[in-house]
Amino acid sequence: MKQSLYGLLILLSLALPPAANLMESVMIIHMHMQMPLLIFTGFLIARFFQLGTPHFFEKWNGNGIPGILLFVIIVVYWTLPRSMDAALTEQSMEAFKFISLPLLAGVPLRDSWKKLKPNVKHSIFYFFIILFSGMGWLYIDSPVQLCNNYLIIEQITLGWGFITTAICMVIYLAYMAFVDPTKYE
Repeated sequence: MKQSLYGLLILLSLALPPAANLMESVMIIHMHMQMPLLIFTGFLIARFFQLGTPHFFEKWNGNGIPGILLFVIIVVYWTLPRSMDAALTEQSMEAFKFISLPLLAGVPLRDSWKKLKPNVKHSIFYFFIILFSGMGWLYIDSPVQLCNNYLIIEQITLGWGFITTAICMVIYLAYMAFVDPTKYE
């Protein structure tokens, strides 16, 4: 339960206007720092929900697939330029970001990940490698400004951030292919 409290405190500190404005002022920090931190807070808070309503998660997310699909849908939604732009201009979208990423992405991720089979976990990584590569290419190669609130140079920087993340995921999968994970248990 202590980690749920930490998650809630981190979420509240991220929602404070000075922290939110600072993180949203730079495009790559908004996408690659604030949004993953919001998912992380949900990951921490999930323990509270798992202990409080265990039958709900057993019934709704028994094999982990529904939860991971919800996680993927929410993350894909927030990688779209229009969604990120709307979060800066509409208060309702900003509120939705602070609710959806922790509760609809972080909580299901924590509940689902241990339940998934290794091949499904690898498929999730492959999906995000393809998604991040595609989004990186889109942000780098787009001849127009995709987000009205950010400069084109920030858009290109975000694109390279996506490409770098995809490369790191490939390195991780390659590492896992050559290392016996039972050796470290």
